[in-house]
Amino acid sequence: MQGQSNFSPLQFTKSKNAEFYKVLRQRVNEYFKKENISRHANPKMVFKTICMIALYTAPFVLILTLNIQSWAVLSLWAVMGVGMAGCGLSIMHDANHGAYSKSPAVNSFIGRILVLLAGNPANWRIQHNVLHHTYTNVTNYDEDIAPPPAILRFSPHTKRYKIHRFQHFYAYFFYGLMTMMWFVSKDYTQAMRYKKLDLLKTQGLTFKSHMRNIIINKVVYASIFIALPFILSPASWYITLAGYLLMQFITGFILGIVFQPAHVVPTSTYPLPTESGDIEADWAVSQMYNTANFAQESRLFSWYVGGLNYQVEHHLFPNICHIHYKKLSTIVKSTADEFQVPYHSYKTFMGALKEHTKMLYSLGNQDIAPAIH
Repeated sequence: MQGQSNFSPLQFTKSKNAEFYKVLRQRVNEYFKKENISRHANPKMVFKTICMIALYTAPFVLILTLNIQSWAVLSLWAVMGVGMAGCGLSIMHDANHGAYSKSPAVNSFIGRILVLLAGNPANWRIQHNVLHHTYTNVTNYDEDIAPPPAILRFSPHTKRYKIHRFQHFYAYFFYGLMTMMWFVSKDYTQAMRYKKLDLLKTQGLTFKSHMRNIIINKVVYASIFIALPFILSPASWYITLAGYLLMQFITGFILGIVFQPAHVVPTSTYPLPTESGDIEADWAVSQMYNTANFAQESRLFSWYVGGLNYQVEHHLFPNICHIHYKKLSTIVKSTADEFQVPYHSYKTFMGALKEHTKMLYSLGNQDIAPAIH
């Protein structure tokens, strides 16, 4: 979409394998009806919300009040990073998908926790809900596979630079810079790009109101998580600075290694639109080709990452709370097998990261990745 003056939606061909998603939705609806349960959060989800917020805020209170050794202060900042990522993965993500509660007001309120994670909810919803979930792995539409082109290459349909030969080594370092970039520059550049593409209307915003919200959010975030530690913390200023940067790096690193192995892997097909602006696949089937699960049997890992190790289920049903994904995965897998649609899943998280690293190497050393077909 770079260089475009407005957004040109693509159409997915409904004549190919459309029955798969029709049948799948029917079966998922029957599951919720049979079990007589809500698609949204339950008490376990509320408990998790409290845990994740505490994991992020409790160390912060200790940092502001305790006079302890430098290594302990840095350890608390590191725990904050784990909590910050957990809040994003397990709470904010569901809320901004409208999956946390059946109440839009509740989702909006909880979704605004992103402000305390250095991001902007409206920008996030455009990038993630409007673009990534609709056009998964479609080059020039899915911004999740559009990192700075001179640094990283996530798509076989973008230019390959010499430096990309080494991206399988250095990519993980740049993942750690993700949330810092949100705070410093990304929200502003996204706002200007989404204005140009006329996408702000999807969030009911004008450019003026959007920029005002971003600036206010940044001031609130900086006042709490940057100014207060420098003013109140008994630690030295350089320990505070190092701790803050450590927190941000850990957060970005965790987010990067959770999200990227779901899509930037050898099994992905990276569909291209035809000249008429069509994707020659049913939307749901395209999701199946370009999304992968991992570590489905790891309960603690799944609990922490907000069920995002079940990315297949999440992409097919983003408005369903992640606490239901494990149960839904059985339905999705059996239906996919029935319709001969791929269901990609890696047994372990490390196995998924290994395949992601292989894909980074392939994209960095070949003009066309071997998985494209």
